[in-house]
Amino acid sequence: MSNLIPKLKNIKGFLFDIDGVLTKGSVLVTEEGHMLRSVNIKDGYALQHAVKQGYIVGVISGGRSEGMRKRFEGLGLKHIYLGQSHKEEAFEEVCKLSGVNASEFIYMGDDMPDIPLFEKVGLSCCPKDASIDVLDRAEYIANANGGEGCVREIIEKVMKLQNSWFNDDTHRW
Repeated sequence: MSNLIPKLKNIKGFLFDIDGVLTKGSVLVTEEGHMLRSVNIKDGYALQHAVKQGYIVGVISGGRSEGMRKRFEGLGLKHIYLGQSHKEEAFEEVCKLSGVNASEFIYMGDDMPDIPLFEKVGLSCCPKDASIDVLDRAEYIANANGGEGCVREIIEKVMKLQNSWFNDDTHRW
C-alpha cells in the first residue's frame, strides 16, 4: 500500500463499473423481465460525499439499467455512462469535460471489458472477487467484494489521505 500513496495523493476523480463493483454482480429477473440489482448503502454514502467534496465521480457500464441511472443521479453523479461496449470513449469524454488528466483518476472494474481502462488511469482497482484476469492486472485489490463496500474502501482511502474525508458537513445529523 505504501508504494501507492503517491498515486493516491494525486487522485481527483473516481470512475466505477457498475455490475460486480457497485453491485454483487447478480441480477434478480422478475416474471415480467425486469432486472433488479442491489447496491451497498455505504458505497452510496462515499460516492455522494466525494461529489460534495469536489471530486469527479462517475460510472461507466455496459449495462443499461435506468434504475441505476436514477440511483446515481440521486447521489449527485454527473458522469453516468450506460450501454458502453467500449469504455475508453466514455473515459476520454469524462477527462475532457472535467479537465482532469487521465492519470488523476482511479478506475475500479471487475471483468474483461474493464481492462483497457486500467492502462489509461492513474490507479487501476478491483474488488476482491474480480475475474482472475482483472486481479492479475489491478494495482489495488480491495479487501471487499463487489457490492460489499469495495467502492467505499477506495474512496475513503483517498479522501483520508488527502484530508477531505472529515469536514463540518460530515458530522451534522
